[in-house]
Amino acid sequence: MHYQYSDLTEKIIKCFYNVYHSLGYGFLEKVYENSLTFELKQNGLFVVQQMPIKVSYKENPVGDYFADLVVENKIILELKAQEVLISENEAQLLNYLKATEYEIGLLLNFGKKPEIKRRIFSNDLK
Repeated sequence: MHYQYSDLTEKIIKCFYNVYHSLGYGFLEKVYENSLTFELKQNGLFVVQQMPIKVSYKENPVGDYFADLVVENKIILELKAQEVLISENEAQLLNYLKATEYEIGLLLNFGKKPEIKRRIFSNDLK
């Protein structure tokens, strides 16, 4: 199946599995974030860690978040290191997409079994 940024998404997922297979389960999220950043950069991708996201309500700033990783200024990566993903994790990623101009997000869990969820959101910020 071909979808927006599918080639980039495939590269990111390959890097995710490289890190997962090397480190396994049980480290803190920051260890996976730093390792995945290294792996993505080794594969020629531009990566920003902890990118600030401003949240507005009726054009008034109401909060700040930080996306774990943004790759090639196109895809937000939200990383988790928990046993399994829960619906709140997906909601968090979806809210990041709602608050930014980004349309594609990947939720990557370095859990007991690796998990990947892809989310798309389009709004008037796009």
